[in-house]
Amino acid sequence: MTQHDVARRTLITGASLAGIAVAAGAWGSHGLRTVLTADMLAVFETAVRYQMYHAFALLITGILALSAAGNGARRLHYASLAFLAGIILFSGSLYLLALTDTRWLGAVTPAGGACFLAGWTLLARGCLNLHDSGGK
Repeated sequence: MTQHDVARRTLITGASLAGIAVAAGAWGSHGLRTVLTADMLAVFETAVRYQMYHAFALLITGILALSAAGNGARRLHYASLAFLAGIILFSGSLYLLALTDTRWLGAVTPAGGACFLAGWTLLARGCLNLHDSGGK
């Protein structure tokens, strides 16, 4: 898979996850307001908010990856994977917690937060090497 393909997939994934976040937010606001407790609705809204933040992060990473090379491109690719893992683990565990009230899922959430932190670190490191053509 070429670097352009990776960037394209990252952009498609980011745009798709942003759209899903909008739909989930609307569902939470209109469909779940009478079903969930106020506490669980707040948990659901946190999941939506962090999904949207990191969908934007995927879009930014994908745009930057279009012109990156070498170590910069590699770090941006790993950043996108970390953001995706964070969305799945952090937002996914919070969605499930809110909808099922399965408390042990809260133990998964910090792993997603760690993925988000790794993603932002890798994004910053990738930006340091945007014009790197393969050196260290």
